[in-house]
Amino acid sequence: MWNSTDPEESFRNKVIWWSAVIVGAALIGVGAYYRFRSPQPAPAQPAQTPAPPQQSAAPIPATPPAAAIEHPIPASGGQAASTTLPSLDGSDPTVIDALTKLMGQPAVSRLLVPKAIIRHVVVTVDNLPRAKVAADLRPVQPTPGQTIVNQQGGTTFLSRRNYARYTPFVDAVRALSMKSLASLYFRLYPLFQQAYQSLGYPNQYFNDRLVAAIDSMLATPQVQGPVPLVQGKVFWQFANPQLEALPAGQKLLLRMGPQNATVIESQLRKLRKLIVNPPN
Repeated sequence: MWNSTDPEESFRNKVIWWSAVIVGAALIGVGAYYRFRSPQPAPAQPAQTPAPPQQSAAPIPATPPAAAIEHPIPASGGQAASTTLPSLDGSDPTVIDALTKLMGQPAVSRLLVPKAIIRHVVVTVDNLPRAKVAADLRPVQPTPGQTIVNQQGGTTFLSRRNYARYTPFVDAVRALSMKSLASLYFRLYPLFQQAYQSLGYPNQYFNDRLVAAIDSMLATPQVQGPVPLVQGKVFWQFANPQLEALPAGQKLLLRMGPQNATVIESQLRKLRKLIVNPPN
């Protein structure tokens, strides 16, 4: 959805796909711990009736069992680095410094919101395959300008001129080395995993969620021709209900236009290959 006056659409869009490209990190390890409840005594029986044998209660887990890890990061990545990393809440300077080395100080100052970066990235990545992204948890600055639409025959369309609003950001992503980004991701992995665990996923692995988010975005359908919109109470929406029902990450790629989306998808494929099959 887009806000026709853009107070939220501007940062929400960048939140969604900055995260899909700069995210990194997940749990160092997860275990399943079970708590067993003591068998309850059988109810008292009349003296003339033999008491039935006691039956042990089934074990009840205190927390859900750990899900099988599909895409583990290399052991030399997050685990080895965990002893030298800062705390999660004190990690912003480390993240900013690392991104500055990757992108340059001007780009980082222009794009990044330097507050709770890892936590906000993790929340956004977790939301990418869902219907909505938490708009107030943004790791990047707002996209400048307002949503540009065209009117034709009583129908509102997303203007091709609107795609240009994303060009500076797309250019920055195009210039990123995915190999260097993956290396940073592995190094900071324990902090991202800790943030993911704190969301209420104590037995799930963040790298698996990142891969799922990337796969969701790569499954974005191709839309030919102008994209019709309708005005909701506050936001612009896709007129096609099937498009409006797409996950948040897929809708973002449609909003930024096919050329920009192609660049993002290409970089996501490179990143996915690196985090699923890291080089030896």
